Amino acid sequence: MSSPFLTLPGAVGEPVALHYGSPVAEQRALDAGNAAVDLSHRGIVTVSGADRLSWLNSMTSQDLLGLPPGVSTESLLLDPNGRIQHAMRVVDDGDTTWLLVDEGSAEPLTTFLNRMRFALRVEVADISDTHAAVLAFEGGTATAALRGLEPVIEWADPWAEVTRGGTQYAHGEHAGADWNAVQFVFPRTELRRASRAATPAGLMSLDALEIRAWRPSRVGDVDERAIPHEFDWLRSAVHLTKGCYRGQETVAKVHNLGHPPRRLVLLHLDGSEGELPVAGALVFKEGEARDAEARPVGRITRAALHHEWGGIALALLKRSVPADLTLAVRGGADAANPQAPVTGVIAAAQEMIVPTDAGATRKIPKLKRL
Repeated sequence: MSSPFLTLPGAVGEPVALHYGSPVAEQRALDAGNAAVDLSHRGIVTVSGADRLSWLNSMTSQDLLGLPPGVSTESLLLDPNGRIQHAMRVVDDGDTTWLLVDEGSAEPLTTFLNRMRFALRVEVADISDTHAAVLAFEGGTATAALRGLEPVIEWADPWAEVTRGGTQYAHGEHAGADWNAVQFVFPRTELRRASRAATPAGLMSLDALEIRAWRPSRVGDVDERAIPHEFDWLRSAVHLTKGCYRGQETVAKVHNLGHPPRRLVLLHLDGSEGELPVAGALVFKEGEARDAEARPVGRITRAALHHEWGGIALALLKRSVPADLTLAVRGGADAANPQAPVTGVIAAAQEMIVPTDAGATRKIPKLKRL
């Protein structure tokens, strides 16, 4: 089903607009709270029934027992080895728990949950075909306009602070401390009204703001090896002292005794050539990026042109990479023409998100060997 947002003047991209002709202006408006982003390509799963919260609590990383109606949180579904399978934006309305997920996740998540129902009083439904989300930031005109349309549910992103039971690896002031994004869920029949309620901004605008706020994305940053620690996701999506759930052993072991094998960093990119790295571009030590035999130290997950900071990117690096090491990225794209790949090298400076010493919070003394 095509989104009404795509019929707005200047819309470029599908299944939702990447921009509407003025990406930087749209990004400023979104950041100020005066624009809204169409997220109708993402999925929505509902869980109803008397056992819904205790059931979800038993399988996912967040403490959902007794979650009050209207309170927003997020949770991760991990595999038995602690790797991230699904990231769920969670809010309960008193009768139904709403799970807002990234594109491509609703169907496999619904299938998994239905397999795990057994005799419990729960009903799972994928309602992505009938409902959709629109995002805006507090502080401007957009959220008030969208609330005026009486959304079915709201999800307020908890990324701005460490939630109860979580912990933060990043040192000092967090880049997401002022993050106040809200997702409004509407019946798809109301999307046309929503598209007219606020100035539209494309998905590129949201990407840039998420990158600057160190905000991880399941579809944007997570690969098949990813664990929550690598993204500092324990601050909002993991409760470290709740009961057992799938993957908990890895979460506890890495946090208490070990270190995450990779760490997320923000890269400030040299913008002199007007290039941005493509997702998956390899990161090298400075001076080695042009060497065909050089071994990469990480990869780019997302990159964007920020309206204040210029070219920025999120990258997953090996934990052993020194925090003060200057890097270079091989493989980019012209920021003005992302469809035209280039093979240049882009210099990059690190801004630490997950420090090299993250984890190992239990200082177990080493025994002297005989």
